[in-house]
Amino acid sequence: MNKSELRKLIRQQRRSLSKAQRQSASRGLLRQLRSAPEYLTAKRVAVYLTNDGEIDTQWLIQDLHQRRREIYLPVLHPLRKGHLAFIHYQKNTVMSRNRFGISEPSFSRNKAVSARFIRLICLPLVAFDDRGNRLGMGGGFYDRTLEFVHEKGKTPLLVGCAYDFQRISMLPAESWDIPLKLIATDASLHRLLTFTTPAD
Repeated sequence: MNKSELRKLIRQQRRSLSKAQRQSASRGLLRQLRSAPEYLTAKRVAVYLTNDGEIDTQWLIQDLHQRRREIYLPVLHPLRKGHLAFIHYQKNTVMSRNRFGISEPSFSRNKAVSARFIRLICLPLVAFDDRGNRLGMGGGFYDRTLEFVHEKGKTPLLVGCAYDFQRISMLPAESWDIPLKLIATDASLHRLLTFTTPAD
């Protein structure tokens, strides 16, 4: 099965879940993340807003608000084509829809923060394997934005968030792919690589 076929299959599986199944999985994702010390200590966390049947981050965002963490959302960068910016998100942040129909804070009204200074970044995905390879939607936004993690030095902890059924035996990896260091699903936590983190 090629990447295109795999994307189509798993996206259909995600969208077919009931509301109750989605809510249960969202709570399960939070339980798994709360078992990771890095999540509990991170002061700056980037989280995506759920789209296209992705595992829901609503409970995760609520938990981060309650812990008074700084939450950042990915925004399509208006000046760097194909890249993301990260904007501080609060409960009163004004949101609008981007060209993919995903809610995001206004880039012009808010200050962007470099991904280098975010402690933990939660990434959506279509599929993952046990080597930390991630299959995204095919746009390459995260791969371009996080390219710096290939360099020496401190980098954020990259956490893939998914349903457990999105795990497959092996994904083809390209040289530009960004490997995940931790994968949290509704049922398990997979630790993959060692890492160093930036100072908060």
